[in-house]
Formats: sequence, C-alpha cells, structure tokens
Amino acid sequence: MPVVIGLDIGTTSTVAVAMEPSGKTIAWASRASRLSSPQPGFAEADPEAWWQNAQDVLLEVAGSLPAFAELAGICVTGMLPAVILLDENRNVLRPSIQQSDARCGKEVEALLNATAEPEFLRRTGQGITQQLVAPKLRWIARHEPDCFSRISHVLGSYDFINLKLTGNIAVERNWALEAGFIDLESHQIEDDLVALSGLPRRVLPPLVAAHEIAGHVTEDAAALTGLPVGLPVFGGAADHIASALAAGLTNAGDVLLKFGGAGDVIAIADKPEPDRRLFLDYHLIPGLYAPNGCMASTGSLLRWLAGMIGGSQDDDVLKVLDREAETIPAGADGVRALPYFLGEKTPIHDPMARGTLTGQSLGHERGHIWRAILESVACGFRHHLEVLEETDRPAARLLASDGGSRSRIWMQIVADICGQPVHALADAYGSSVGAAWVAAVGSHLASWDDVAKSTIVGTVYKPSEAGKAMGDVIYSDYRELYGALKGFFAREPRDG
Repeated sequence: MPVVIGLDIGTTSTVAVAMEPSGKTIAWASRASRLSSPQPGFAEADPEAWWQNAQDVLLEVAGSLPAFAELAGICVTGMLPAVILLDENRNVLRPSIQQSDARCGKEVEALLNATAEPEFLRRTGQGITQQLVAPKLRWIARHEPDCFSRISHVLGSYDFINLKLTGNIAVERNWALEAGFIDLESHQIEDDLVALSGLPRRVLPPLVAAHEIAGHVTEDAAALTGLPVGLPVFGGAADHIASALAAGLTNAGDVLLKFGGAGDVIAIADKPEPDRRLFLDYHLIPGLYAPNGCMASTGSLLRWLAGMIGGSQDDDVLKVLDREAETIPAGADGVRALPYFLGEKTPIHDPMARGTLTGQSLGHERGHIWRAILESVACGFRHHLEVLEETDRPAARLLASDGGSRSRIWMQIVADICGQPVHALADAYGSSVGAAWVAAVGSHLASWDDVAKSTIVGTVYKPSEAGKAMGDVIYSDYRELYGALKGFFAREPRDG
C-alpha cells in the first residue's frame, strides 16, 4: 500500500503524519518548537532546531509504519513567510525572522513613502505591511550590516527543510507571493520587486509549485530521518493553505479558522481581488486563490501565558486552564484583553500594537485571564469575518482546524462571539494532513477532488442566544479598547 508523509514545521510544534491515499492517517509524531522573542515585537526561531525536530518525528513515523506501507512521497509545510538567510556555503547566518515579527515598522513606513501602495497592491496582491520580506531585509541591512553583506540565499521555513532533505534549493511560490516578490500578471519573481529589499535577484532561488518535485531524499538525509533514499520531495506549502486544502475548502462561502501558533482566516476565490487588510495566496488547487488574514499570536500566546500563570507550556496545563475558564461566565466578569502580544498583522496591520489585559481586580483568578484571552482571539476572528463580508465574501460556513480546535471551550467561545456555528474538523492536524494530500496528488495517487470527499467534520459548536448577545458586548469592547489605546501604542517606548 502506498503511503505519503506530510511534515509541518509549525510555530509551536513540528508534526509528521503518514497517510494512505484514501485520507486515512496511519501514523503521526510531534515535537514542541520554541519561538524566541529577544526584544518586544521580535519573533525568531532556530532553523537547525526545526531540522532536528524533523529528523526526530520522521524517524518515529517511518519506524512505526506497518510492513505493508511503501512510502511514495513527502511534502513539507510551514509558517509563511519566515525569512531564513544563508551564506555562500548554505550555512544559516542568524535565527529566522518569523512571519509574526513586528520589528520593521520604520522600514515599512519608508517603503510606504517611497512606493505607490495602490500599484504595489495591484501587482502583488499584498499591501505594504510588516508581512513583506523586503522590510525585514532592510532592517537587517540597517541593524546587522555584516550579516546582510554575507547573504547568498533567502528562503522560507519549508524550503529550508527541503534543502536539508534533497540538497536542492528552491522557494515555493506562495512564499514568494506573500513576500511581495511575485507579479500576479507574470506569476514570476520580478527584479524590481526584489530590489525593494536592497538585495539582487540572484539571492532568491528558483520557484517551485507545491505539487512539483523539488528533489529526492539524499543518502545523508535518509540516514538521519529513516526515509528511503530517492523518495520524491514535493515543493511544499504554506501551513494555512495546506490546512485549507485538508479542510476541503473548495466552495465559495466556506471559511477556515486555523488555530495554530498564529490564527488564520482563509476564504476561497476564483480570481485575485486584492484588499490591503488581507493577504493573498494561491490556493493549492490550480486556478484558485485564497484571500486570508493572520493574527500574529494565538496558540503561541496561549502557550506563553500558560508558562506564566500555569508553570508550564505543556498540553496538560492548557487543559487545566481550559477547565478553569469553563467555570467563568462569558465576558470573564469584566476582564478584557487585546491579543496583540507580537504586534498585529491583519486586518489592522499595526506592528506597534501590544497585548493588553484590563478590568482586573483582586477578586479575579487565572481562569478569568485565560478566558479573556480566548475571547480576545475570538474577537480577532470576528473582525476578519467582517472584512470578508465587506469584500463580498461572506462566510456561509465556518470550519475549524489544527491544534486549538480541540479546545471545546475555545470553539464555543468562537461560535458565540462570531454568531455562527463552528464546524471543527475530526482530524485536527490540518497543515500536516494538507501537505500529505499534496504529496498524494503529486504522486498521482489521488486527485484534488478526492480531498474534499475525505473531509470529516467532528463536533459542531452552535452559538446560544445568550452567548451571541454577550459576544456582541465583548466584541464591541474589543474594538473600542484598541481604538482607545492605538495612539498610546504608537508612542516611542520610554525607559525609566
């Protein structure tokens, strides 16, 4: 029986899934990942640690496959657009700058002053925001000139793992699209767009599509991972778009809420219609697009908070905090939060925004804080749904995937605050499963149509009338709180 593997290089964990072409998962393994924030607004990670995690989970999955399994291919997915810098010998120059990083506000402002944003938006599908790779590279040029001078290759998270597996260097096209380097008319990386970064075109490797073969597993990689030598490695996929594929997101009106280290909201479109409040990606199904939004810190925020108030970031502690929050009424007895602990991306694009807790008193407990944070993230999802409605893409059905979708209280909070049922997928490992489907399609073991047919919805969380009414109050407070603090956030930080 042929089997494919999906490997997800996530913000908070690395997950590998082995899947039959029917969609049945037969083995999986996971390792925790660490996000570093050495300064306010910074988000970094160690690419070599990702590779070590990848070796560990691949060895575990490959070693647990039944005798009848014959590996046919692997596809890697990961957060986007992480920025990994390599020197001429393909050695990592510094920690990866993550997609949730908010350090380059001044560089974004400089690009806005030097570039006509409406034309840039039309060409690339992206607004001039902290999501782009060019401002991050300009930050490196200004603050780390020695590192900048040694850059020979710029690539993303799953591109780096592909390099380790195959020895070949390429970038998957959604990385380049969200980076702001692809022109939507030519669908190619254009020199003038790369020039905005201050680097020459040659630092960007060739493009590869998700379902194209990027290379084959080398002898060295096989020895480290347990994968067979020569196994096809496919181009890779952005984690949120892989989740959209695994969710069977093929019909207009379906919207996926992805509960990973970051929070993603993904719709579907048959043509690009850029809006600066959202990002634009290619759907993994050729010919379709995926307008989407991303909140910088959701699952990563919860794990950080669990370490602060629960003593550990382990899943067991998160479950304990969930149970405590279930005893707290909606609205957390007046405690309100903003989840902008790494600045915020869509739809407000404010790298200076910061996380906030307000309304606390000595009578509140940690369950109140936990619930208030869960409610704040749900408000962020609702804000995105309003933007989609304003752009004529209203959500007719909400799907939920990835690790956070296993939290019953969180899903009920989202249903109440968004005022719509939330359909949690039975298989929570959306990104890795989506990558496995790409490998199956690329290996000619399945078709794109097979993906939607295999999707199974688990629990459906329906809003209550009382929950919706309180959800409106919480959301109104959320929007008002950011409006009141926006000017304060924008002030230069002061010491003392």
